[in-house]
Formats: sequence, C-alpha cells, structure tokens
Amino acid sequence: MNLENTKAQMRKGALELCILSLLQKQDAYASDIIAHLKKAEMIVVEGTLYPLLTRLKNAELLAYRWEESTSGPPRKYYSLTEKGIAALSELQASWNKLVEAVSKTTKN
Repeated sequence: MNLENTKAQMRKGALELCILSLLQKQDAYASDIIAHLKKAEMIVVEGTLYPLLTRLKNAELLAYRWEESTSGPPRKYYSLTEKGIAALSELQASWNKLVEAVSKTTKN
C-alpha cells in the first residue's frame, strides 16, 4: 500500500468542500485560495486548483469576475452561485456523516 497516495486521495476528496467553504465566506482569487488552503495545511498546487475551479465553474457552482489590480494584471475573483451554495450545504451534510461513520469505525 502506498500511504502517500492514499493521503493525497483523501485530501483531493475534501478539497472541493474546502474551496466552496472558503468562497462562502468571501470571494477570492486563486492565489488567495491557495494561501488559505496552505495555511490550513491542505497542500495544493496551481496545477490541481485551476482545473478544479474550472470544473466547478462549468458545473455552475462558481461564477467569476475580473478586477483590476494595483500590483499587476487583472485578477479573476471567484464566488459561489446559488447552485454552489446548495451544493456546499449538501457536501457539508455528507462530510459530517462521513466523519461520524469514520469516528465510529476507528474508535478503540
């Protein structure tokens, strides 16, 4: 068994929930999202984040807008759509059930 691969798969499974949760609090651009995830020790790289953001946008869970930046090119800010808010609620409920089930299973 490759433990590093298993740990990476666990993080990937939770990443969508984390991104939607972050965007529920405030709109953000990709670098902000990466910084928040790193601060929470959810290691993610741009090569993972951008395709996920595109997939979430294509699923109509996210919208974006361009904003001028004082320190470089315009930035793409992501926000939750109504559909994204509903999906987040569903994911949070599923996550809570999963955590409960895993806790019951792993208790000594």
